[in-house]
Amino acid sequence: QGAVVFVGDSLTANWNAKQMAELFPKLKIANRGIGGDVSRGVLFRFQEDVLDLNPKAIVLCIGTNDLSAHGNPADTAANISAVVELARKQNAKLPIVLCTVPPRDSAVAPTQPGAHKDLNARILKLGEGKENLVVLGLFSVLADADGKPVLEYFAKDRLHLAEPGYKKWAEALAPILAALKVE
Repeated sequence: QGAVVFVGDSLTANWNAKQMAELFPKLKIANRGIGGDVSRGVLFRFQEDVLDLNPKAIVLCIGTNDLSAHGNPADTAANISAVVELARKQNAKLPIVLCTVPPRDSAVAPTQPGAHKDLNARILKLGEGKENLVVLGLFSVLADADGKPVLEYFAKDRLHLAEPGYKKWAEALAPILAALKVE
């Protein structure tokens, strides 16, 4: 209850509690990431897994599995938008951070050409002009100049994050949470 709730897929789920506590020492954290989850799954479980915790703030990172499943970026963005609306119905001033989908370069989980860029553009648009909602460009934080994963930040599969990747995510997230007055 009253935690900053991180919600998403394995990118969130794999962020271990010890590292989260070290990276966010002043925050109470609840990790509600589920490996393999898609945006529709987050929407389905959002009330019970997130809103029922009366979150202090929400950090949402979802969409990479939608891309793996060759889902339509417009549908994924609509699901993310519906999640935001559910949060707003419960608390209109609740701080929300939407994360763009990080870079990926996995031969076993290819995406449709242009879908990744399309989805991230839609996520960025969801944050435009919204009060207490900020988009963290996680793609640019973790990508090299060619838009590929910075290898140091990723596991060998070039899809999941390694410990330095989580540290980089936390470094990018900290000033956003501070600006949203999440303490």
